[in-house]
Amino acid sequence: MGSKKISSADTTNMDGISYADTPQGAGSTFDYAAATLDTKELTGDESGNVEYMCEWSKWYGYYKATPEVQSIIDRKAVWVVGKGFKADKKTKDALMKIRGNGKDTFNGIMSNAVLTYSIGGDFYAEIVKERKLLFKKLVNLKPLNPGTIKTIANKFGIIKRYEQWIDGKKVNTFEPEDMFHLCWRKVADQIHGNGISNYEEIIKMRNESMKDMKTLFHRYVKPLLIISVDTDNATEIAAFKVKVDKTVELSENLIVPKDTVSGIDKMSIPQFSSLDPLPWLKLLVDEFVKNEGVPHIIQGATQGSGSEGEAKVLYVAYQQIIEYNQLFLEEQIKAQLGIDVEFEFPVSLEPAVKETEKKKGNERNPDTGVEQHG
Repeated sequence: MGSKKISSADTTNMDGISYADTPQGAGSTFDYAAATLDTKELTGDESGNVEYMCEWSKWYGYYKATPEVQSIIDRKAVWVVGKGFKADKKTKDALMKIRGNGKDTFNGIMSNAVLTYSIGGDFYAEIVKERKLLFKKLVNLKPLNPGTIKTIANKFGIIKRYEQWIDGKKVNTFEPEDMFHLCWRKVADQIHGNGISNYEEIIKMRNESMKDMKTLFHRYVKPLLIISVDTDNATEIAAFKVKVDKTVELSENLIVPKDTVSGIDKMSIPQFSSLDPLPWLKLLVDEFVKNEGVPHIIQGATQGSGSEGEAKVLYVAYQQIIEYNQLFLEEQIKAQLGIDVEFEFPVSLEPAVKETEKKKGNERNPDTGVEQHG
C-alpha cells in the first residue's frame, strides 16, 4: 500500500496558457491608462534623418488569420476599383499597357493598392518610365513588398529617398519621383500610413476568444479527468499519465489492473455554465466595421431586423467611405504620376434614400406633423 502523500499529485500536459497581459506583483490593478504615443519616427543617423519600415509580415499575418478583417478589406477594394477607371482615350490606351509584374493590369494594381494600404498603411510601386524620350512617359508600375521598403526623410520630415532591403541587405535605392507611395490615414508629421494597426487589440481579442471557445468545446467532447491511483511512485504515475492522455486522444478504452485505480471523476462543462461568446464576438466584429466603415449588408449579411430604410442609410454612409478612397487614389495618381483618372462608384442609392424620405414626409399631416393612417 502506498503512502498516499499529497506531494505525489501531478497534472496532465494541457496547452500552455499565457497571461502576459495580466498585471503582476503586489498592488497591481487593472486600471486603464492610454499609452503615451508620438508620431516621431526612428532617428536614422547623426544628420537627423528619420526612417520607417512597415511591419508588413505582422499586419499581413493578422489579415490572413482573421476572416472578418479579410472580408471587410477585400470588399472595400472591390467597391473602390470594381467598375474600373475612366480617362480620355490617350490616357486609357497608355494605362492599359501597364503590366506590373508582367501579368497585372492597371485596375488590378489599384485594387492591390487598396488592399495593401488598408492592411499595412502603405503601398509602394516602382515607377518605370521610358528612358529614351526627352519627356519620359510612364511605361510600368511595379508593386513592391512594403516589408522591404525603408522610407527615409530629413529632420524636417521631407522624404529624401526609398531603400529596398532584402535579407538584411540594401539591394536598391529609389528617388522620391521613382516611387509611387500611398500613405493611408497618415497622422501629423508621419512619413507613413496606418492600416489595421489602428485596431490591433480588437483583432487580438477576437482571435483569443475564438481560441478559448475552441478549447471550451473540446472540453464538452473530451472532459477533464481526476483519477485516484493506488500509488505514489512518481515513475508509475508518469507512465500512467501517458496512457490516460493517449486513450483520451484516441477515444479508446483503458484497461487497468484491479485495485490500482480507485476512482475516475469527470470535470465536464455543463451547458450554459460559461459565458455566451456570441455577443462578445459580435461586438468585436462590429468594431472592425466601425473602423473600416463596411456595413454588414455590404458583406452579404444582416444584423437583426433592420428596415429597408436603415439599410439604405447605411449604404449611403458606406458610399462616402468608398468615394473618399477613390478621391485619395485619383489625387495621388495625379500628383505622383501626372495622370488624370476617375474611378466610378458602383451604384448610388442617394436617389432612393431621398425618395424614401419624401414618401415618409407625405405620410405626415403638413399642419400637425402627425402621421396619417389609412
